[in-house]
Amino acid sequence: MTFSKMASSCYAFIFISTLFILGSCSDDNGNDNLPNNQYLLIPDNHFEQMLIDQGVDSDGTLNGQMLREDAEQVQRLDLNRNSHFGEIEDLTGIEGFTNITFLSAAGQNLVDIDLSSNTQLDTLYLQNNYLTSLDLSKNTELIMVNVLVNELTSISGLEQATRLKRLNLSYNYFEDFSITNASIEHLLMSDNLLTSFDSTGAPNLKSILLTTNQLGSVDFSSNPSLETLVISNNALQNIGLENNPNLMYFYASSNGLNSLDVSQNSALIDLRVDRNPDLSCIKIDGGQEIPSVFLSEYQELNEVCQ
Repeated sequence: MTFSKMASSCYAFIFISTLFILGSCSDDNGNDNLPNNQYLLIPDNHFEQMLIDQGVDSDGTLNGQMLREDAEQVQRLDLNRNSHFGEIEDLTGIEGFTNITFLSAAGQNLVDIDLSSNTQLDTLYLQNNYLTSLDLSKNTELIMVNVLVNELTSISGLEQATRLKRLNLSYNYFEDFSITNASIEHLLMSDNLLTSFDSTGAPNLKSILLTTNQLGSVDFSSNPSLETLVISNNALQNIGLENNPNLMYFYASSNGLNSLDVSQNSALIDLRVDRNPDLSCIKIDGGQEIPSVFLSEYQELNEVCQ
């Protein structure tokens, strides 16, 4: 081999080796793969565009990624749908927002979400999406959760949220529900498919909304702090309220009640039990005054009910 050919071969080898080294330091997007996994993948263009417009994605380029350090600076993230963007379908990348305490992504097209890395969350709004299940077992700091209008049939991890105060699960597809959480005070589950509801593990509940379900029986004897109970439009035949001395608002219209005793509910100020065809007499205590009462024409309040 001549010197010129040897030199050419060496140059070619060096050139190819250099390309290999350079190539091994780049990801598929042509960006440097710097130490500590510096970039987050953001595959959903609508998600990334919102981050760019809010100044969160500092490179300002729609390129499917953002700096991890940018995400870690964020404490509140508002991703609610507006007229300027299409619907977000994929929140991949949310795992890098490890310091957010507030997340709202209402009115999007989310069918699933992984919040296991967002352990500082205390407020979560995901209403008007298409979620079928939700795992909150890593989100122990949650105080408020609103997942109104989704397709949920299950939610897990609520027992770990020891600061939880308010939970809205209305307009979903729950058939049965049981909660064990001593901190929760307000639970909204209207317009589901509930045939079974168990709140015995939530002794500090103050308000419960269960309108428009399929409940035939309920037991609130373990909820002595209950102040508001709205359970209209179900299939209830009887209900015991003797262990709810703080009850102020009781709505049970459009059920199948055949008896009702509110004589132990001296705090009651609003009673609505109209449209219960088999309920003609509602028992009250002597001298009990209920300022607001809604009854059907065939119903009456009386101290003695046969």
